[in-house]
Amino acid sequence: MSESFETSRRGFLGAAAAFGAVTLAPGVVLYARPADEPVTDKVRWGMLVDATQCDNECTACVDACNKEFGLAGHERPASDPQWIRKVKVTDRATGRSLSMPVMCQHCAHPPCLDVCPTGASFRRVDGIVLINRHICIGCRYCVMACPYKARSFVHEELTDQKPYAPRGKGTAEACTMCVHRVDEDRKPACVEACSSHNRVAMLFGDLNDPNSEISKRIAAVNTTQLRSEMRTDTGVRYQGL
Repeated sequence: MSESFETSRRGFLGAAAAFGAVTLAPGVVLYARPADEPVTDKVRWGMLVDATQCDNECTACVDACNKEFGLAGHERPASDPQWIRKVKVTDRATGRSLSMPVMCQHCAHPPCLDVCPTGASFRRVDGIVLINRHICIGCRYCVMACPYKARSFVHEELTDQKPYAPRGKGTAEACTMCVHRVDEDRKPACVEACSSHNRVAMLFGDLNDPNSEISKRIAAVNTTQLRSEMRTDTGVRYQGL
């Protein structure tokens, strides 16, 4: 890559960031935070799921995610991957069963990053783990490395994609914690959908802020990190397991 081209590219991206969005192709828009509002590690976004409040029959969080990103059962066939799924867990000793949503856990130490040969898997400083589809080569190492079975692979050509979350054949994908919403100071679609029901099971907020609602709840109750023996330090915590 020539120096002049690289300089032009940086200038283009800088200008795009200043305005907040840039059209890459017809119908495909890259959104970015304004240049004066950089992502900071002072914040670590996370979720708390209260399994005792999660109804076995409720799929509001899954349905909201599918609608937000045009996934399975919405604009895609049922065979299409889901970025969030409901999982039933049963205590063999007592027979007690619980249902809970499982998605990318947005780890502080993500195994998917360790195995990615191109750097396509990356973690923002605010804790959100994402995939750069422009440099993903489809090796699927991250899919195999994820202890939570939260990553999937796109096998087919896709149409009618969402401009804020383009998907591509031959690339890995996973829950983005609705980063496009978070950057606009909105809650993820799954959390918003859950809060519209009588039994609120999902809480979103800043894990680094001791005064945030999510931090206060985690300090007050026992919570669990899935596969804690992996020491990934997940951004998604569970209550009531």
